[in-house]
Amino acid sequence: MEDDFLFMTLLYDFYGALLTDKQREIFEMYYLNDYSLGEISEILDISRQGVYDALKRAEDSLEFYEEKLGLVKKHQEMQKKLEKIKECIKFIREREKDPEILKIVEDMARELEELNL
Repeated sequence: MEDDFLFMTLLYDFYGALLTDKQREIFEMYYLNDYSLGEISEILDISRQGVYDALKRAEDSLEFYEEKLGLVKKHQEMQKKLEKIKECIKFIREREKDPEILKIVEDMARELEELNL
């Protein structure tokens, strides 16, 4: 359940701008602000079923966009590869004695840091 919640918020980070204003509002209230369906219903003055339906449509849309575009999957794969590169840099730093190679490694590390990863 927690993984589904995190995955939905990750999908929202990538594709939230593609939702309707109402879907975005309800999604944010439910996932980001931790309102219940009943609370959202009261605040927006719509039925609880209406809130549920809008939330479900938003979730389905986000999953559809990911299925077609795959940006979240690509992002997660890139993160794993970058972590592996960082581990390799650490390994080389610990064992390498040649100052020229160490400078290259430090330049690579700096480039990675500039990507804010």
